[in-house]
Amino acid sequence: MLDIFTLGEEILTIKCKKVETFDSSLTLLIDAMFDSMDEADGVGLAAPQVGIDMRLFVVDDQKGTRREFINPEIVETSMDNVNMEEGCLSIPNVYHDIERPKSITLQAQDINGKTFKIKAEGLLARSIQHENDHLNGIVFIDHLSEIEREKMVKAYIRKNHLKKGSVQ
Repeated sequence: MLDIFTLGEEILTIKCKKVETFDSSLTLLIDAMFDSMDEADGVGLAAPQVGIDMRLFVVDDQKGTRREFINPEIVETSMDNVNMEEGCLSIPNVYHDIERPKSITLQAQDINGKTFKIKAEGLLARSIQHENDHLNGIVFIDHLSEIEREKMVKAYIRKNHLKKGSVQ
């Protein structure tokens, strides 16, 4: 299992580097990410969440399909937005409603480096947007007002018994 990095870790604040090499080590990493995501009972996991500076995330669409998205780029979003509660494996035990586009079109590469496009809506669209944010150094509470974000950080500290000085 891979360690999941939590709020306050610098890796969660950087824009990740493009994946250039598609080889067996990438396959092993993706397999380990799926295993770690499953162990943590998540629906998605991005490379920076396991300490890796790569534009890569994995998701489980809850319908039995697990996919990797390498060098993803959201190319279109719907004009309709939806508010839905989100949580994050990197900010455990904290949840808040986040407004996001209802549907998206994403272009990415698969494990072999082949480019594909996917249109997604519902939980899959939300999961993709959430994980894609991680690749740009954004966690879900960054979408909140400063006051709400501060409340979420305090809740995170309280619920996870951390000392305030350990979170940025």
